[in-house]
Amino acid sequence: MSDTHPRFVLCIDDGGYPASLEKRKVYRVVPDAEAEKHHCLRIVDESGEDYLYPADRFVPIELPQAAEAAFTGEAA
Repeated sequence: MSDTHPRFVLCIDDGGYPASLEKRKVYRVVPDAEAEKHHCLRIVDESGEDYLYPADRFVPIELPQAAEAAFTGEAA
């Protein structure tokens, strides 16, 4: 993922569907250029699957390397 696309985001609005998204939780972004054209992000949500959500429900964040490794399963 390039520097202009967030790898991780913080949910600020669950859209009224707390079963899918949790406010104040960090989510991993799956690169999807087509979704971004429509102001959406592909997010791995509470189901463990990736779905499109409006980008304005999230803010991009940077994680420490160890935290990022915990999300991706890569060694820190």
